[in-house]
Amino acid sequence: MRKPIFLAVMFLSLAALSFAATPQMPRFRWENFTTSNGLPDDHVFCVLVDGNRIWAGTEDGLGLYENGKWKVYRPADGLAHRVVLSLALDKATGDVWAGTMGGLSRISAGRIDSFTQLNSGLANDIVYGVGVQGDYVWVATAAGASRLNTRTSQWSIFNERNTPMYEIWTYSVSPGQDKVYYAVWGGGVLEYDVQTAHWKDYNDPDGETELVLFKDQGLIHEITTSVSYVDKIVWIATYFGASRYDGRNWHNFLTKDSGLPSNFLNHIKGVDANRAWFSTDKGLAYYDGTNWAVYRPALDTHKPEMLVRDAEGNVTRLNVRTAPAHNYILGVDFQGDDLWVATAKGLSHGVREK
Repeated sequence: MRKPIFLAVMFLSLAALSFAATPQMPRFRWENFTTSNGLPDDHVFCVLVDGNRIWAGTEDGLGLYENGKWKVYRPADGLAHRVVLSLALDKATGDVWAGTMGGLSRISAGRIDSFTQLNSGLANDIVYGVGVQGDYVWVATAAGASRLNTRTSQWSIFNERNTPMYEIWTYSVSPGQDKVYYAVWGGGVLEYDVQTAHWKDYNDPDGETELVLFKDQGLIHEITTSVSYVDKIVWIATYFGASRYDGRNWHNFLTKDSGLPSNFLNHIKGVDANRAWFSTDKGLAYYDGTNWAVYRPALDTHKPEMLVRDAEGNVTRLNVRTAPAHNYILGVDFQGDDLWVATAKGLSHGVREK
């Protein structure tokens, strides 16, 4: 009689050990929105959480989700262009800024005002990124950076003439109180020091197109697609991996030595100094400073999939019933513990499971 009891106890102990060995990463129940339930277009470039309101920039209009219903803004309503590439919230005023393929729009108390090269100091009408820093609105365009002082209505333009920017295709901007960071496609990262008004650039130290010769000695690649500045840490997305910079030391991430599902990144969003979300062409990835999780429809079966990778590189596939709308991820924003995710085939709401 003792042997079965002993075996049962040993089995339960091993099961508990196996369970404990899998890092406890956040799990979500995913709800997906497409044109079938009100989204203006399934191709979602960006998403912005505004309290209980959710803004989605799509290929055919700006969608506002509120009280379970969608409202759509297009050029007929005053929007600069139907293709919305970027979004930012002015928390002080409640204004929403939308970067489009045809200019920059401000949505304020139901009114839309648009800024273009013809009527303002916008460097270019293709607006890839926008961010708010106090009274200033920083803009990333296809031909340099612009800054609007909302109190004085004065514009400033930054390009190869007055910064170290040797490429002018600015792709993303992340302003903080002390510094502002730009991702420059093909030109690395630009840093603006607010106190000194000084610009500094960061580039790939080995200059190689795809090879990484110096793993943690600098920016992993110069083709940067997104930047996120939070808690004095800069998180950077590129087409060849990701980087983290604390002002002194670099740490780079590749699929071969991390939990990234792909080195091709469209967007990055830092949570704090240690945690970040990575939007790739093969799923959404989360890093907690030690462990990784990937959320996506499986690449082969397209069934919902969640993968967890621990610090030793062990990967566990967890049983999940839902996944984001598509594995090509373009952006993410936070609503408390919940997530809103922009994908190439819809907008996804990740409801955190307790």
